[in-house]
Amino acid sequence: MISECCGEVCFFFQRSLMPELRGNTTVQSSKRFSRSAGPKHDNLKIVGSVVFPVKVYVKLNHNSPRILCLTNRLRNLELIDPIFQWTGPGGGLSSENSSVKISPSGTLILRHFNQSGVYTCSIVYKLTAMQPVEHLIIKYLIYAYSDPKNYYEFTARYHTAPCNSSENTYFEKALLQILSNLVAELSCEVTLIKSECHHVKMQRGGLQNENFFTFSVTSLDRENHRLCQQRDCDAFYRLNKAKHHIERFFKQQVEIIRKSSEPLPKIYYIDGTLHMVWVDRCSAGYGMNAQMHPECPGCCAPSVCPCKVSLSWTTQEGGLWRDRHAPGSPHTARCPSFHLR
Repeated sequence: MISECCGEVCFFFQRSLMPELRGNTTVQSSKRFSRSAGPKHDNLKIVGSVVFPVKVYVKLNHNSPRILCLTNRLRNLELIDPIFQWTGPGGGLSSENSSVKISPSGTLILRHFNQSGVYTCSIVYKLTAMQPVEHLIIKYLIYAYSDPKNYYEFTARYHTAPCNSSENTYFEKALLQILSNLVAELSCEVTLIKSECHHVKMQRGGLQNENFFTFSVTSLDRENHRLCQQRDCDAFYRLNKAKHHIERFFKQQVEIIRKSSEPLPKIYYIDGTLHMVWVDRCSAGYGMNAQMHPECPGCCAPSVCPCKVSLSWTTQEGGLWRDRHAPGSPHTARCPSFHLR
């Protein structure tokens, strides 16, 4: 995915771009961004800007690409006696820290990245031996992101025995076991979220007992399974296949009852009550916010403004931020992601 940025430079890494990068070293231009979720981007270099902080998205607990303490202009110049110094949200950065690697030429790699915030590089240099020393500050706004946890959430209703009957408990366990067996070969898991028995007044009729089931279907990690094919390892593919198995199971229940000449059983599925929604859920402290992160609206990025000037602020609706230490304060502002000085 390549897209124009509006007023700032943004980089976001995605595994699907990696085959294009393996052969040659790639330098991202200052007008575009790319995305990659994989750690294999050793040949990717990111160049800074003195006009605005460059946005970089790095997958949580993965290594960053190579982040240069240079602008496009400086990359094409000969620098005499350059001195590079990096600082992060916690202060100065040094290769003595196992999570940081800084090359002699000032290139930064963040290992097992998990601390979003402003990263600043200071470079002191001369263009010629006779010229005075020049000093440049380059800022990066680096976000740790994670993929959302995707799953299907189903609801279904069953005509049931009296709500206090042990038959309902037995049926609930049996139903979950059947559903689990349906998706087990796909490395998917069924989890009961909620089961509630209610008395329902029917239209132009009397009361009947109904059990409202809510359950989720999630995919288990299969990436390291040596025997699975590439498509079969894909979580989205397996979840969709599991969804079709479950939908067919409930459809078959309706067909069996329709074809049967026997009286209705005490517990049976109520036709038309199966509903399904796709859920994207982020870990605590992360969220999907298209206003704050238009470069990756579908990824789980920090939900608290990472800028140094706003570390004590908390998110509000519309991408605004309010001081969490002053509840009720009318003072709000937008995260100053590219208005840093």
